[in-house]
Amino acid sequence: MFARLMGLKTISPVDLHELMRQPNRLCVIDVNSRPSWLKARVPGARNLDPMEYKDSDLPHDKNDVLVFYCSNPMCRKAPNAARRAKKIGYGNVRVMSAGINGWLAMKLPVQSGG
Repeated sequence: MFARLMGLKTISPVDLHELMRQPNRLCVIDVNSRPSWLKARVPGARNLDPMEYKDSDLPHDKNDVLVFYCSNPMCRKAPNAARRAKKIGYGNVRVMSAGINGWLAMKLPVQSGG
């Protein structure tokens, strides 16, 4: 919801899952709290603080696909973090607006623990 209002491209959980199966340069970023990330996350997702991440925390290639997500469609953390990445110069930034709750609702694979 907020992602589209902020002029960001969105991606559904199913489309992200499909994108993860294809050979591409993709970085999935979970901006939920560390305890939430440890409990359940998109496989391979990195956990970054949405307001404190540094340029060096993101891939060096600004053409890589970046997908940010937080907890649910009402959460603003992922859109805000994605907008920051666009301002840094990343051109292929998306938000999975459904968040981890939407991913879990679709019964897609999850990773947990440290």
